Amino acid sequence: MASTSQGQKVHYVVSSTLDADIQALNDARDNCNITPAQDAFDASSALLTTIRNDMANEQDYVNLGRFCADVCKALDRGLEGRRPDKISPPVLEAIEQFTTTLAAIRKKTDERVKRSLASKLIHRKGEKEAIAGWNRDLVRILHIFNTELLMDVHSMLSDPRRHPSACQERTDSRHKSTQTSVPVGELPPPPPKSCFGRGELIEQVIGSAENLEPVALIGAGGVGKTSIALTVLHDDRIKQRFDSNRRFIRCDQFPASCLHFLARLSEVIGAGIENPEDMAPLRPILSSNEMIIVLDNAESILDPQGTSQEEIYAVVDELCRFKTICVCITSRITTVPPYCKRPEIPTLSMESACDIFYGIYGGGGRSRIIDNLLQRLDFHALSITLLATTASDNVWDHNRLAKEWDVHRAQVLRTDRNESLAATIELSLVSPTFRNLGPDVRDLLGVVAFFPQGVNEKNLDWLFPTIPDRKNFFDKFCALSLTYQSSGFITMLAPIRDHLRPRDPMSSPLLCATKDRYFTRLSVGLDPDKSGFGETRWIVSEDVNVEHLLDVFIPIEEPNVWNVCVHFMRHLYWQKPRQTVLRSKIESLPDSHPYKARCLFQVSRLFESVGNRAEQKRLLVRALTLERGRGDDFRIAQTLEYLSRANRHLGLLSEGVQQAEEALEMFKRLGNAMGQASCLDALAWLLFEDDQLDAAEDTVLHMMRLLPEEGEESRVCKSHRLLAQIFHFKGEKENAIHHIETALAVASAFNWNDELFWIHYVMAGLFSDDGEFDDANAHIEQAKSHAADNPYNLGRGMEAQARIWYQQCRLDDARCEALRTLETYERFGAAKDANALKALLQEIENAAGSQSLSESDSSACSTTYSTATENSQGADQGTG
Repeated sequence: MASTSQGQKVHYVVSSTLDADIQALNDARDNCNITPAQDAFDASSALLTTIRNDMANEQDYVNLGRFCADVCKALDRGLEGRRPDKISPPVLEAIEQFTTTLAAIRKKTDERVKRSLASKLIHRKGEKEAIAGWNRDLVRILHIFNTELLMDVHSMLSDPRRHPSACQERTDSRHKSTQTSVPVGELPPPPPKSCFGRGELIEQVIGSAENLEPVALIGAGGVGKTSIALTVLHDDRIKQRFDSNRRFIRCDQFPASCLHFLARLSEVIGAGIENPEDMAPLRPILSSNEMIIVLDNAESILDPQGTSQEEIYAVVDELCRFKTICVCITSRITTVPPYCKRPEIPTLSMESACDIFYGIYGGGGRSRIIDNLLQRLDFHALSITLLATTASDNVWDHNRLAKEWDVHRAQVLRTDRNESLAATIELSLVSPTFRNLGPDVRDLLGVVAFFPQGVNEKNLDWLFPTIPDRKNFFDKFCALSLTYQSSGFITMLAPIRDHLRPRDPMSSPLLCATKDRYFTRLSVGLDPDKSGFGETRWIVSEDVNVEHLLDVFIPIEEPNVWNVCVHFMRHLYWQKPRQTVLRSKIESLPDSHPYKARCLFQVSRLFESVGNRAEQKRLLVRALTLERGRGDDFRIAQTLEYLSRANRHLGLLSEGVQQAEEALEMFKRLGNAMGQASCLDALAWLLFEDDQLDAAEDTVLHMMRLLPEEGEESRVCKSHRLLAQIFHFKGEKENAIHHIETALAVASAFNWNDELFWIHYVMAGLFSDDGEFDDANAHIEQAKSHAADNPYNLGRGMEAQARIWYQQCRLDDARCEALRTLETYERFGAAKDANALKALLQEIENAAGSQSLSESDSSACSTTYSTATENSQGADQGTG
């Protein structure tokens, strides 16, 4: 029912929109005195009527019909007030082409309406190709209307002898105005075909305009500043308020001098004063009539390093202070008069980005491939437009487009009409402000572009010690809208980054020097028991940058790169557990590679950190084979120990005990006390899981005797936590509480989030088993608060929460939390944990399915925390 209702609502909205378009076309026909154009309006109205009545649920045809209506609207605007004998031959020819195209579309729609459903499906591919072709034809015709007619208008308005009275009469009939009459100046260019996803911002600018407040739209090239300004200029409220006093000046189309700017301003506002030397002769007209003036691409005249910047800035500043004028500035630089409002230009939503793409490319339904491409473009309006245009011009399907983007990246953002993102970006790089930064600044910008996150604001001194005045450089990058600040990083929009990043990383000395600094910072020991461990937290915010750095330099086989790769994965394990894209490169290494076994071992630990024990074991078995081939007893023993831990979590306790004991003997032969302690720890957990509680207790105590009094606090902490669990299962609650409180004191002193999570997790179990659910819930909340950087641990906390709520018969809460946890486990491939969750969900459904629960039946919800989570109670994160 909900789906049907939604479908009806969509159909109603589409039909209403088409009705409005049809009415507008009929009005245009009635007001037009040019026969070929009347025929075009009639044909378009008839087409939309067919689509409205028979095809309103077919988005391809709806989009095509509305595009035809948009072309008609552009034609109507261009013909406003024209006599038939004043229409240029190119425009008349384009009108005839338009009418012919409309006839072909109408014929196809009539045929489709008569077809059966099966026939429609058979012809679907051919129709999609035809629609794509018509869209291209309409784009060409629209281009002719927007250029030829605009040239005619400008030519007519620039010659007083060619102002037909009919033009003014029609303008008066359409736009009632209370404005004081002024000499006719230049009308603004036509509005953009569409301006998706900017509704709220456009409303802000319109509000400023209605209040005659200056406003500046500042942002990177291609984000849609000009489209927003033109949409505002052609809004009905702005037309009603300012009538013909709507002006648009392209500041990049004349030399950046004050005299040229004043001459262009005089021309545009219709002052009739040639080459004014200052503002004096223009002030009477500017102060006597309300006017909105858009200064588009104002960075070309307001650049602080420009030759006449001060004089031009003073003129713009005075314009902004006129009480009769709203100045709207679009610019890439932040240098604008201080009283200009500066609303933020938001990132496009996915829906708006799709509207732009499919409006150019054509319909056929949403595609995940396109969604992914739009995300990778950071929803940058110009890049989306260029991408769609290129795909449409070349008739690429979605898969071909994605392949071309993967191979050629920014080079794809170039159309057959020589429009390109590169040209837009290069405009910022030729600005006086950028050039004055020096010859090597492009290299610095390339380093920022290389890193997916940009560069950390706090690390500028560390990353670029050889660059003087580096902070000023980055301030200028932001002022030029080449970069922006986000979450502590100076970064770029993805399309700009793709254009500016070095194609050959080795060709950039500055990037290589930056790489060396990262590599040096990574190559430090990681030991939670040692001072300075907390300083390695820097990886939490920089992990994506470091991963990309390694991903690029690993194929180059830079010296020391594989050793750094090992260190990076250890950083991830301890500070931000997750998988890494480097895994595929590691697994594809030849077995003879000296670092393959070590890297496989570290990748396995990352799988351990997200609970995917099966994958952990597979990688460890491969690593063990390689280490046995090399005869390195220490690494063989270490790998065996971790294999034993993986097998414990997989329920293969006998296999795990065998491996732990073999590793223990090897460490004894090597005289490695810490290795022995680690193996005893693994063995103790195995015995605990096998319900050999006394043997597990003896093994833990034996292990603790091997530990020094200082320097191994992490192992001591984990040992007390295990003893707490052993005594808990023995029923010795007092001893259990003593050991868990000891563990808590040690972990708190060092602020070990990972260990604090497990301690509170165990304490929740102690209270839950005694029916003290409030305390149990409080400890689970504490546990979850220590799992912010470990999604798998957070999932374990959520699972425990669900089980406690199930014990309390809070079935809806338990179900919701369990389902969220199941998503986490399945995302990480933690199959055993996921299966346990599915069993819990089944218990919840069984309990909820009962119509009522008697007191005796309520035992269905009373599975104890410790029994229900028997596997998870023995959880540990290894001993490092």
